[in-house]
Amino acid sequence: MTRLFDRLGSSGRRLTPLGFGGAAIGNLYRRVSEADAHASVAAAWASGVRYFDVAPHYGFGLAESRLSAALSDLDPAGEALISTKVGRVLEPIAADQAQGERHGFVDAAAFEPRFDYSHDGVMRSLEASLKRLGRDHIDILLAHDLGAATHGADDAAHWAAFMDGGYKAMLSLRDQGVVRAIGLGANEAAVCRRALDQGDFDVFLLAGRYTLLEQAPLDDLLPACTQAGVSLIVGGPFNSGVLACAAPAGNAHYDYGAPPAWVTNKVAALRGVCARFGVELPAAALQFPLAHSAVVSVIPGAADAEEARLAAARIAAPIPAGFWQALHAEGLIDSEAPVPLVRQAA
Repeated sequence: MTRLFDRLGSSGRRLTPLGFGGAAIGNLYRRVSEADAHASVAAAWASGVRYFDVAPHYGFGLAESRLSAALSDLDPAGEALISTKVGRVLEPIAADQAQGERHGFVDAAAFEPRFDYSHDGVMRSLEASLKRLGRDHIDILLAHDLGAATHGADDAAHWAAFMDGGYKAMLSLRDQGVVRAIGLGANEAAVCRRALDQGDFDVFLLAGRYTLLEQAPLDDLLPACTQAGVSLIVGGPFNSGVLACAAPAGNAHYDYGAPPAWVTNKVAALRGVCARFGVELPAAALQFPLAHSAVVSVIPGAADAEEARLAAARIAAPIPAGFWQALHAEGLIDSEAPVPLVRQAA
């Protein structure tokens, strides 16, 4: 990681290579206290993180509100760069209906998300996000969870609604300076490639698809982004958790569910190489994506201060060149995948 900052597409904005994924402070998988959420943001800030990603979907407004509360204390000068998302609107529900787990979030705010990629839906969603975040603009606005992996048979209808409505709203918001850059936040590369062909976007936040575990975007999306000057933010660098533990964990997630056999087997093989070279698997997972020239930031989640501090330490941890060479030689990463440069000792 020789770069301190990277340029975000055509917008000129710069992101720190290590960012902060905000789903965890929205109570993803488990309840996070207000104190832990604040401490997580504070620890990330203290480590030099200046890019924070949230979404209305994360705790149904909870992550945005918690980030705003933390940054009001930490960032009076407004240095932080923030991305949030559109594509869902939040409808209020009774407090007793909000208890327990809903859509993966535990004891979240008393709202229910509903997909809406229309012009009015995007404007309504952004207006609410600006209020929760306490800001008059957003640095990066992302259309959230478009694509067949999320919508199945409804994919075409949602895409049409977006391109006919929500996308035009995003273009107008960018032209007005209400948002500085626009893009997609997705879990699949194919919809980002579709967007690249059909629209004018600055950045894609791609979760879980360009990681130490899988590199299919090398074949198409990443070269196309490089040619178009579109930046890529890598979300889900731990593939929802399966790469997050230095030692095997029985409750690890892959794509928000139980890992299939191929994932379990490949993670075990990766751990074997890590053991030979004295490398922590999470450190390798954080550092690997940034070696590609299109990737400007990697954004692990952090539910508390310790997780935020660990991310900062791991992204700076030395990893020998032989480790990356072994991954190539053993077919554990794509032969075309660029790997981090090894920093020379002073």
